[in-house]
Amino acid sequence: MLVSELMSRPPVCAAPDLSVPDAAHLLRQHGIRRLPVVEGTTLVGIVTDRDLRETLPGRVTTLSMWEATTQLAGIRVADVMRRSVITTTPDADARDVARTLLSRRIGGLPVVSERGEVMGMVTVTDLLRAYAAEPVPQTLQEPTP
Repeated sequence: MLVSELMSRPPVCAAPDLSVPDAAHLLRQHGIRRLPVVEGTTLVGIVTDRDLRETLPGRVTTLSMWEATTQLAGIRVADVMRRSVITTTPDADARDVARTLLSRRIGGLPVVSERGEVMGMVTVTDLLRAYAAEPVPQTLQEPTP
């Protein structure tokens, strides 16, 4: 099976100058955990929900809500994104992607064209969804009474 058959598309992406609160809102709004960061259509980084949570002030802080909000509005995705991004291509084999996700202990990869354009995302959930849709091999089926 190819990545192009599994990937989520169109990808939800963020610009490097998007504020951290706006990026967090985008993640919540779409029910996703990672955002490819693009300039135009070219991938320049990735930011995850974890990256954003680590940027937010903790529950115990001396800042007022107004001060915290003002400071967060000044932090951009470019300030917290990861610049070295492991990617895959639409014609990659899904098993190879699964091995990469397992060995690197990551939850998803941007799917990038030969021109460097982000075409979609492939995640562990996409792989599990495809696996669950396949018929169960006879040796793994429950015995019939």
